[in-house]
Amino acid sequence: MARMDLRVHLVGRALATMSVAHMDAQRLERMQRQGLPRNALTDLVLGGVVRGVRVSEGTARGATGPVAVRTYRPAQATDPLPLVVHFHGGGWTLGNLDSGGWLCSNVAATVGAVVVSVDYRLAPGHRWPAAAEDCYAALVDVVERADSFDADPTRVAVMGDSAGGNLSAVVCLMARDRSGPPITHQGLVYPAVDLTMSAASIDSNATAPFLTKADCIAFRDHYLGGQDQRHPYASPLFAEDHSGLPPALVQVAEHDPIRDDGVHYAGVLRDAGVPVRLTEYVGMPHGFLSFPRLCRSAPQALAELCTEQAAVLGR
Repeated sequence: MARMDLRVHLVGRALATMSVAHMDAQRLERMQRQGLPRNALTDLVLGGVVRGVRVSEGTARGATGPVAVRTYRPAQATDPLPLVVHFHGGGWTLGNLDSGGWLCSNVAATVGAVVVSVDYRLAPGHRWPAAAEDCYAALVDVVERADSFDADPTRVAVMGDSAGGNLSAVVCLMARDRSGPPITHQGLVYPAVDLTMSAASIDSNATAPFLTKADCIAFRDHYLGGQDQRHPYASPLFAEDHSGLPPALVQVAEHDPIRDDGVHYAGVLRDAGVPVRLTEYVGMPHGFLSFPRLCRSAPQALAELCTEQAAVLGR
């Protein structure tokens, strides 16, 4: 196993005091209201919106009412562009539209795509399947209104990291099962696809920086609230059939408790005849793509994601 950068260790240790495993529902909801502060310091660590991308705010249809969306589009583009729908991470309990600014704007600029990021409802105030149903409803709505985004409804991808990777995989299952919009590609960045927490990496990386085994269990419990851990719209690994799903890029991190989730999901997709590219980023912790100024592999993972999307979404 490759050694992790010392600075990643130090930042992970500093953030350990904010572990969700030590938070009750009231503190979580307080953090949700406060959101992620955006300033020069957070942009330095997390990365900001890149130049040449136009950002706009709007809403999309959710499962029970409108949800906020943020759209990223190359400023100079004129033709209808491919559409990428993004779902942020945060263990289904944290995160918001600010979480994905660096990733979404880079994908918009590099792929030449319209990226729509969805602000789904969060647990524990809104437990499963609220987030999944919001994401699917928003996807359907955005594709139906693709003209209003100057986007091409025949070239649609989804992407997300961690809980967002879970939601991306779930939305692909829903779209197939419900005869929803055809999805061309799914970008799954260290996705959580097995909420039974039965993978070996949960224990081998139990005390890793940024995400521990205790965090994984706490996030899962806040999200499910005791509901079925093996339901395929919660744990897509356990779907009875994975055939007919979109081609996938699955990116995992070596020092990640849910590393094996992505590995196993790539395996079941491949066994079902779905084209898959699986990449493990050596020496990286969970969440490394959210820290592009801190984690040396973040630019490489971004480049791989954009290359895969561009290849599939190109005319």
